[in-house]
Amino acid sequence: MAEPKPSSANWDDLTVRMASSAAMTVVGAVGVILGGVWFQMLVVFVSAVMIWELWMMIRPHEPTPGMLLAALAASVMSGQLVDGSQWAMLLFLVVPVIGAVQLRTEIKTFFIFALGIQLAGWGLVHFRTDYGFTWLLWLMSVVIVTDIFGYFAGKTFGGPKFWPKISPKKTWSGTIAGWLGAGLVGFLFTMFTAAGWWIIALSMILSFAGQMGDIAESALKRRMGVKDSSTLIPGHGGLFDRFDALLGAALFMLLVASFFDVPGVAF
Repeated sequence: MAEPKPSSANWDDLTVRMASSAAMTVVGAVGVILGGVWFQMLVVFVSAVMIWELWMMIRPHEPTPGMLLAALAASVMSGQLVDGSQWAMLLFLVVPVIGAVQLRTEIKTFFIFALGIQLAGWGLVHFRTDYGFTWLLWLMSVVIVTDIFGYFAGKTFGGPKFWPKISPKKTWSGTIAGWLGAGLVGFLFTMFTAAGWWIIALSMILSFAGQMGDIAESALKRRMGVKDSSTLIPGHGGLFDRFDALLGAALFMLLVASFFDVPGVAF
């Protein structure tokens, strides 16, 4: 019997990965379209699960504190989304501080990632509320297209690794393809919205920010000695594995929106 071509292994996970992606896309799209409390609940749930996954990567044999921290994060985020006042932003420190106090190791790791998860989730909800559906569609499209272009280009062309010590599967071909795909998204938005040509460059920078979110989570997993953040999603691992790039992109745009006046940001 002839042995299968070595390259066929590159595509073994494609069916499961695509099915999981389709299911998540439908759920996410419904939440984004409906907006309001529905999108808030979706973001709070996903953020809380990621807090739990973060804890379990650091302390896999103690699930109970992780679940309690996730529940606390959900409570804090829900209250903050309703309150919206700036002083209440300090409440986002509650979960990182409590979690860090309980840990003997990786204190800074938990603090930084837990805070980043909550801020990114808060930012996404406010982007949807303040800038509208089209704006959030652009952000998510950039992240999704970057992942798709990067995945297929990396599998097809291979080549030199982007950052082998941190993420040995990522290639320069996939990374650059992601930038080009994001630029294409930006170009399409110039055709169908009032966005100016600046959005093409911003889309490519946003793509890189998302890739850095992916790299940051890869570095975390390598540091913790785990393959995936959890096994919740077939073909993808955990929610943290699936939304790491979105976290990076959301934090980047939160920074941009906080310190810069971007023309036409609401399309």
